[in-house]
Amino acid sequence: MSIEELRKSDMMAHLLDALDEGKDIGHYGRLTFAMIARHFMDDDALIEHLQQDKDFSEVEAKALVKQVEGKDYNPPKRDRILDWQSQQEFPICPNADDPDSCNVYRDLKFPDHVYEHISSYYEHKV
Repeated sequence: MSIEELRKSDMMAHLLDALDEGKDIGHYGRLTFAMIARHFMDDDALIEHLQQDKDFSEVEAKALVKQVEGKDYNPPKRDRILDWQSQQEFPICPNADDPDSCNVYRDLKFPDHVYEHISSYYEHKV
C-alpha cells in the first residue's frame, strides 16, 4: 500500500498536499490523517508526513502515531470528520457540501482486519 493509494481519496490528497506545503492541518486533521494513513504507510513514513505540519514536532508525531495504534482506531466516518472539522480552522474535508465527499470507506480499500473490527464492534453492540 502506498501514497498513491491514499491519493484515491480527495480528502487524503488534500491533506497530503497541505502537509507537503508545510501547512498546519489542525489537531483533528492530523488525527484523521494518522487514523487513515497508518493503513497505507509504515510508522516512519507516517511520522515524517505529520512532521511536515509546521506546528507539529517529531515527538508529537511519534506520540500521535503511538496513540492511534495503541487504541487501534478505525478510520473515521464522514460525519465524524465533519464534526471534527467544525472544531478547527483548517478544512479537513475540502468538499464538505458534496455528500459523497470524505467517505474514505468508499474511496479506499483498507486491510480486511479493519472491516472485521467494525463488524465485530456492531455485533457486540447488538
